[in-house]
Amino acid sequence: MKNYNYPDKNGQFGQYGGRVVPPALEEVLKEVEAAYLGLRDDPQFIEELNHLHQTYTGRPNQLYLADSLTKKAGGAKIYLKREDLNHTGAHKINNTLGQALVAKKLGKTKLIAETGAGQHGVAVATVAAKFGMECDIYMGQRDVTNQSMNVYRMKLLGANVISVTTGQKTLKDAIDVALGAFIAEPDTYYMLGSAVGPHPYPMMVRDFQSVIGKEAREQILKAEGKLPDYAVACVGGGSNALGLFTDFIPDEGVKLIAVDPAGKGANTNQHGLALGKGKPGVIHGFECLVLQDDQGEIVESYSAASGLDYPGVGPEFCLLKDLGRVEIVGVTDDEAVKAFQLLSKTEGTIPALESAHAIAYAVELASKLKKDQTIIVNLSGRGDKDVKNVYQNLIKKDQ
Repeated sequence: MKNYNYPDKNGQFGQYGGRVVPPALEEVLKEVEAAYLGLRDDPQFIEELNHLHQTYTGRPNQLYLADSLTKKAGGAKIYLKREDLNHTGAHKINNTLGQALVAKKLGKTKLIAETGAGQHGVAVATVAAKFGMECDIYMGQRDVTNQSMNVYRMKLLGANVISVTTGQKTLKDAIDVALGAFIAEPDTYYMLGSAVGPHPYPMMVRDFQSVIGKEAREQILKAEGKLPDYAVACVGGGSNALGLFTDFIPDEGVKLIAVDPAGKGANTNQHGLALGKGKPGVIHGFECLVLQDDQGEIVESYSAASGLDYPGVGPEFCLLKDLGRVEIVGVTDDEAVKAFQLLSKTEGTIPALESAHAIAYAVELASKLKKDQTIIVNLSGRGDKDVKNVYQNLIKKDQ
């Protein structure tokens, strides 16, 4: 993995990625790509983004040894990378601040975005308020209901929240409608929230999120004197997982575990196992592994965690799977809800339901490892947004 250097100049991660879009959108995306590539290594841009992270995001955040959770698991040490401590409560702000600076470079005054769990929408609305921009957020009607608190936050921040009622009324459909709005309004800036979509978004989002792993590397070396044995993160589109994993990809001694949402179970038709069960196909302007039926039609995904409810996955994860650099595991809704409660009760930290998928697998993994081994889990967001939904709809009556 020492020569790992993706994407290529066409935005390809092996056979995945690229730009499969109408000509009008192709030209707009080339403009975004040129602006980002011109800024990426600019010392002034890097200094401005770092300053924003230090004074606004609250970085660096902690790499926290979860002593009680570790004791409960009875094996390896479990460290939590505390993205939940960021301003807005999730990793999403890392990306939206970076992209806001790109939008400013392009002279844009309005942001368009999609959101599932609402955390990306809140982060976009936040940077729009900070930089004095207009903001339209597209959100599936089902997610609007499940994530009402984040809807209120977005509106309070000045965003226009647009409920999407087509399809399964979730993240996929929100992206469909948001991309349509972007084509209709080319003078706006489309702020994609995960490492998906047409080039340059998978590259750009990964780069902005890679601050997570860069900090975690330095912090674990200081705490343990060595790199972790495992890095674990949930995967919807892949932004929080790539954020943690990217800096460790060359280090083959660090095992990377991607936790796919198994929903009601891998053997049902209600899951989001795009990495585990997807086939190569095109969705939202890029090629990736995507859930399909026997005729090659994209099928509905499902996860109780809105941010993981997506039938595709970022192109870089598809390549990393093909290369054997990541191990793919699945965690069900029930297992994630139990982990949601477990972390809350053992560490006094309520995780996002998305992050709880990673916690669930990390606890199981730790129990099988030696006590001198270490696991870093990306705690990608806090669970305030999920408490009502979990208690009303997901916790079993006998729990």
